[in-house]
Amino acid sequence: MPQWSVPLADVVVPEEDIAAVAEVLRSGWLTMGPVTAAFEEDLKAYTGAAHAFAVTNGTAALHLLCLAAELGPGDEVIVPSMTFVATANAIAYTGATPVFADVADVLRPWLSAAAAEAAITPRTKAIMAMSYGGHPGEIRALAAVAERHGLLLLEDGAHGLGAREDDRHVGTFGFGGAFSFFGNKNLPVGEGGAVVVQDDVAAARVKLLRSHGMTTLTWDRHRGHASTYDVVALGYNDRIDEPRAALARAGLRRLDEGNRRRAALDARYRDALAGVDGVEPTEAPPASAVGAHHLFTVVLDPSLDRDAFRTALAERGVQTSQHYPPAHRFEIYREAAAELPVTDAYARRTVTLPLFPTMTDEQLERVVAASVAALADAAPV
Repeated sequence: MPQWSVPLADVVVPEEDIAAVAEVLRSGWLTMGPVTAAFEEDLKAYTGAAHAFAVTNGTAALHLLCLAAELGPGDEVIVPSMTFVATANAIAYTGATPVFADVADVLRPWLSAAAAEAAITPRTKAIMAMSYGGHPGEIRALAAVAERHGLLLLEDGAHGLGAREDDRHVGTFGFGGAFSFFGNKNLPVGEGGAVVVQDDVAAARVKLLRSHGMTTLTWDRHRGHASTYDVVALGYNDRIDEPRAALARAGLRRLDEGNRRRAALDARYRDALAGVDGVEPTEAPPASAVGAHHLFTVVLDPSLDRDAFRTALAERGVQTSQHYPPAHRFEIYREAAAELPVTDAYARRTVTLPLFPTMTDEQLERVVAASVAALADAAPV
């Protein structure tokens, strides 16, 4: 395993979080129960959503969101290709068809409202936005497009926990949203996620489908609130467990603090890279928004060799990544034959630099110095 002087991401679990998990382990109740319910109440208060449901991972959250929206065969959902493939897969799980639309610009790599509107057909039922890098993107404009055409607005907020536009939290601009608590996310649990919805009927559907379509839960029967159950829908085992819910609940209390540190590091990166030829950060959130700053992504000049740049950084102990290989180029979705020139251009030129709340100013300076040196290695001969 490489010894990175600056890893792409890093997770430090405080002792109080370990203690919260240990308390659950000592309780003897490990499956979904009171700690999960308390976390869901906390998440509702934090996001302003009417309903919140913790689930086993972000992909399950997206799937349940799509099921709650009653997507199915014959439906189309407009979705960005510049996202993790789970965003499109969750749509396809229902039998609906993901329709890929382009991003706004190489420096604004989130779903373009204009491109989404141009992709609408009589079969379109929803638009799936994605808060790329923790930026709210064109969420207001996408909400307007959805309303104008009578469509549902779904939100993949995997990068966006803590992101707001005009004080409204990502995931609450339309029908509902999904969040991820994967180990590199702003609220890292390892595996975990959540669905938020506004509608009571949708909430009842998520609650039912999360746990096998059963009318009562194990915790209800344990407390004597029910003695048996019926199964009224083809549900799934998408429940989170109590130790992970405890970890998520503890981490949520520090999320804004961590996001503020991410924002400060983001600003330092931008200052340090200002005027450096050959590299430009993607656009920062506007004054009307608060970003979650999940990623710090830069775009290289098209004349530079992106792979050589990343290799040169790795040789200097700096870990980087690419977010993401575009989903429409994967074999499974090639039949969609989407022409997304801006997405393709961004995918060829983007690099993700290290960013995490415990990153030191010294580490950031090391990344900047290594990046400046690596630009020379990436230049055409």
